[in-house]
Amino acid sequence: MSETVGVRQAQRRRTRRALLDAALSLLEEQSLGSLGLREVTRVAGVAPTAFYRHFRDIEELGIALVDEALQNLHATVRSTLAASGEAAQRIDTAVDLMAELVRDYPGHIRFIVRERHGGVRKVREAVAGQLDAFAREVAERLGADPLGAGWSPEDLLMLARLYVDHMVMTASAYLAADLEDNEWAAVTRTARRQLRLIHVGRVNWPAPRDR
Repeated sequence: MSETVGVRQAQRRRTRRALLDAALSLLEEQSLGSLGLREVTRVAGVAPTAFYRHFRDIEELGIALVDEALQNLHATVRSTLAASGEAAQRIDTAVDLMAELVRDYPGHIRFIVRERHGGVRKVREAVAGQLDAFAREVAERLGADPLGAGWSPEDLLMLARLYVDHMVMTASAYLAADLEDNEWAAVTRTARRQLRLIHVGRVNWPAPRDR
């Protein structure tokens, strides 16, 4: 009996994976709001009725994709925060990790970049909520850094959101660049320079009494 249950669970996981992968492949050329259930199940190779064993509707599938995509992004955020060394070295590490994430998960990153301001409200809110959670985690880490001494919580969060926005903007630029061309290297150079500019602003931000 347990073996039968295990087989069924494995099949269920495969079907769910097939639906998510099918949606990601279709979302390379269209937005979530224009995606149809039958379109997804056809590409996944499953019956339309099988869809409802995993998701109530396309909106819920979209939220599942947000969770999956941002798990990978969150791992990159954590790795960036854990990076050691001088500012220039940490900046290089942050950009390299972002580039690696886009190379490994282009479909997920494209989905997040597009749906961050997309037409499906609950999916848009899910992206915003997770990015805000990332920003608050970054702000906490910035506050523990000596450079964050004396900063107000509001200013730390403002800076953290700037870093998170830059990360998403850089991911979008990588997606638009040709991996085999000089465009990819140009995105890397620009992203590093932008982060250095942010760092200079951070170092020279007015003391609390001057703000």
